[in-house]
Amino acid sequence: MLKPAVNIMVKAARAAGNVILRHVSKLDGLSIVEKARQDYASEVDALAEKEIIRELKRAFPDHAFLCEESGAMGQARFTFVIDPLDGTSNYLRGIPHYSVSIALLDGEEPLHGVVYDPLRNDIFTATKGGGAYLNERRIRVGNRLELEGAMLITGFPPRERSRIKPHLDAVESLLQNAEDIRRTGSAALDLAYVACGRADAYFEAGVKPWDIAAGMLLVREAGGRTCDFRGGNGSLRNSQIVAGNLSISEALQKRLVETGYAAAFDPPKFNTPM
Repeated sequence: MLKPAVNIMVKAARAAGNVILRHVSKLDGLSIVEKARQDYASEVDALAEKEIIRELKRAFPDHAFLCEESGAMGQARFTFVIDPLDGTSNYLRGIPHYSVSIALLDGEEPLHGVVYDPLRNDIFTATKGGGAYLNERRIRVGNRLELEGAMLITGFPPRERSRIKPHLDAVESLLQNAEDIRRTGSAALDLAYVACGRADAYFEAGVKPWDIAAGMLLVREAGGRTCDFRGGNGSLRNSQIVAGNLSISEALQKRLVETGYAAAFDPPKFNTPM
């Protein structure tokens, strides 16, 4: 049975998903803003976020919010971290792969997480200490123990193209062993897919707390591990993440160090506080 807070987060995610799906047939007429180089938002992002905030504030008026579109609102022990449309670029091009991501943090520690794929009507949920679920069925990370034959996922962050060479060096090295490396365009779904075993591991730099907070908890509660490129717990602070089961995440993290990718993103060169 879902926790009461998770039920409300699911309701909020579904409300945002309804907004997203209603506008699928109106993509040509949407107002689009380029927030940064190759980083876009649409009016749908803003409308979906408003729906989420409205639902959550009704139940939790004293909680703080950290949202992709609205930024930080309030200060409190508990914070909702929200990405109303993770995969906006996919959405605007009609590529059917995007999601809604909502996490509830106690300080910097995720307590509850919801990732919703509105097209497939897939609800991924997790509660700290309570396991991870896909449509209320328990999920587990995959059992592959090494990089050989692994299905990996990564992303090429638009704001970090100046660091693309070490990323490509890492990809080249990993492709000597991995079955394939996918780039799907939604970090939240990437992590959800690792949590349910659809992919073996995931790594990316340039991610924001709203991209990964819910998905991190999904992976952990599905028996996996998340860390930064140096193996620490700083993913929400320094915008880098590795995720997988205990064995493959360690192997992947070490390969990122060996290829120089980790060094390219070492603080203080690259540090984004929450």
